[in-house]
Amino acid sequence: MSVLRLRASRGSVAPTGARGVSLVRAAREARTDLRLVARGWRWGRRPLVPASAVSSTVVTPRPPFPTAWARTPAVSAVRDVIQAAGLVPLMRRELTTKVGGLDVLTRLRELGDGPVVFVANHASHLDTALVLTSLPHAWRRRTAVAAAADYFFDTWWRATGSALVFGTFPIERRSGTLSSTPQELLDDGWNIVIYPEGTRSPDGWTQRFRLGAAFLAVSSGVPVVPVAIRGSFAAMPRGRSWPLRGRPAVTVRFGEPLWPQDGEGVRELGPRIEAAVARLHDEDATDWYAAALRAATGTTPSTAAPAPPATARSAADDGPPTSTAVAAADEPLSTWRRVWERTESPDVRRPRRVWRV
Repeated sequence: MSVLRLRASRGSVAPTGARGVSLVRAAREARTDLRLVARGWRWGRRPLVPASAVSSTVVTPRPPFPTAWARTPAVSAVRDVIQAAGLVPLMRRELTTKVGGLDVLTRLRELGDGPVVFVANHASHLDTALVLTSLPHAWRRRTAVAAAADYFFDTWWRATGSALVFGTFPIERRSGTLSSTPQELLDDGWNIVIYPEGTRSPDGWTQRFRLGAAFLAVSSGVPVVPVAIRGSFAAMPRGRSWPLRGRPAVTVRFGEPLWPQDGEGVRELGPRIEAAVARLHDEDATDWYAAALRAATGTTPSTAAPAPPATARSAADDGPPTSTAVAAADEPLSTWRRVWERTESPDVRRPRRVWRV
């Protein structure tokens, strides 16, 4: 459409100002057309299956994308340059990041107990970049990230780019097969970043943790370092490919390592990991002492989506359903309220100094 208008404008003699306006208009229309084509183009090989039928589809196993080349010394050096010269300045330019708990990593490095498994909540595509750029260089250069094979490894260019920049390796989410890559990486001394939820949160609240990270910790005897990420959903939720303007605030906090205890199984360690992440969220939102008191009394606020109150549910079940009872029972579960609650960025303002130096 824009090309036809540009050809029609060439046939008529127009003043220089009008001709410039028509060229600008044609360029804008061409840009709009390109955006529409790019939005409708099928860039990857992801199956066009409705979300309601995903659980019923038969998953055909595919050979995993090779990523051993991304952990060779030469490629690791290239990734160090990309992250230090590109990723870290980009994150500082687009976000206001506050990192806490790095003293935990310092103590682990002094102990020299080998690799660890970083377990973090997952609400945005920013999470991987936030965790990697928050780590010290000595940790970051020996850290690999587990990524969904059906999302980041469906095309060669996306798989190559993610493995080169972030050091990712594929994990099958729906086939039910257990990959041997995480165990091999831990044996080689590589740290691993795992999101036990399996996917990004659709509303910013934490979903159910799976037991993959606990299984690796128990089978390998390595500690689990919980990581709490706050504000990433507000900065770049699902559906966005770039953070919001204004440098939204994001916090990353590392917690004390969790070692598998003697006789502790996967199902016992998994809830401990989830509780540790929830406590870190509470500590980051309030302070360490208040979060420690709530953890000691078992009153740590849950990071999962709030459930309907029992009083409202019982009032809705007893007798004829009134409009007030139904509204009270359905209100905490409404999607827009859950999303709206998570669109507020955390407060990262530094306290003012009493004495100036």
